[in-house]
Amino acid sequence: MDVRPTRRSVSELALFGGSKWFDVPKSTSNLVGPDFDRFLDYSQSIFDAAGRPPGTVTARFEARLAAFHETGYCVAFCSGFWALATAIVALARPGRREVVIPSLTYRRMADVIAWTGLLPRFCEVDADTLAISAATAAPWICDDTALLLAVHPIVNCCDAQALADLADETHVPILFDGVESVYERCIDGQGRSRKVGAFGHAECFSLHASKLINGFEGGYVTTNDAALARRLVDLRNGSMVLPGAIDARLADMHAAMALANLDELDAQVARNRARYERYRVALAAIQGVRLLTFDESQPTSYKNIVVELTAEWPLTRSLTLEMLNAENILARAYYAPPLHSKPMAYPHIAAELPVTDQLSQRFMLLPCGEFVTLDDIDEVAKLLSFACAHADAVRACRASQEQKP
Repeated sequence: MDVRPTRRSVSELALFGGSKWFDVPKSTSNLVGPDFDRFLDYSQSIFDAAGRPPGTVTARFEARLAAFHETGYCVAFCSGFWALATAIVALARPGRREVVIPSLTYRRMADVIAWTGLLPRFCEVDADTLAISAATAAPWICDDTALLLAVHPIVNCCDAQALADLADETHVPILFDGVESVYERCIDGQGRSRKVGAFGHAECFSLHASKLINGFEGGYVTTNDAALARRLVDLRNGSMVLPGAIDARLADMHAAMALANLDELDAQVARNRARYERYRVALAAIQGVRLLTFDESQPTSYKNIVVELTAEWPLTRSLTLEMLNAENILARAYYAPPLHSKPMAYPHIAAELPVTDQLSQRFMLLPCGEFVTLDDIDEVAKLLSFACAHADAVRACRASQEQKP
């Protein structure tokens, strides 16, 4: 097993000069590779398509994704950025400028909005779910709202139906970002379980290697609106004007890789669940570390591991992350700083969001994905337990370290 012996004293921690706990870094990215033979089978059809235009495999992939998300249409893109930016442009109400988004979300979300020429309007999230909600978004919708961009958090989902209802009531288009919710389902207005991807006017997803469906790179948008799907295709193919527009079609080779991974999705989710269950057991006895649990009333991917450092945890989050990172445990803060408090060189709307400010100091992601074993999880928990038991010494060593010239 790729681990170092248990530390006997704080001075042996890597942060203070000791050897690293893990020789090989343990990241928070998914990094699931496809079955290689299956990937080759899909790739072979690219070369067998003599006389046919490029995009044959991508078209097959789009059809698979539309069926998977139980939606009418899927339009694939060369990256998640282009999927999101194109959907924003396609959906935004003409003549309006503001896009309502949660501040506690992906660090580049506001940048994408600004790139399209619109203004980010930041809103709070629900303190319990860490998600945008109809209640937190509604106060910011006004006559100048061009779009409501509802982002699912990385553990569980926002209340998609309530947000879609808010969009209908206010006549504002709604785009869901389901990047971390590919496998999940939500309850619709009729009490039915529906796949994420079929709510609102459209939903966008990523095929980055860190995501559930790995196409190495890529993205896609799902919708039930035929006219919107055609507009997305036109924008993607470069036949309509976007800022810095390019041909943003997904390459067939990326589609082949994503198809191979899609074939094995249920098996991947089963492995994710095993890791999640191991974390649940391993972290249970550690004071001040609370695992965010998945809502298992609906199917979920169990992909991401997020913990809250409660008031009982004896170290600051920043020092905890420094300690973990030094040991090659590449934990990271869950959305800090929040978007509304980041320096921005583009027009935006300032906001005071005390709930978000508080939440942004308390959560972190722990290693997960295909390169994290169940034994690795035990070792991560062992280090956290050691740090908790020796917190006074950790703080003292850190203070001494900072005093040195």
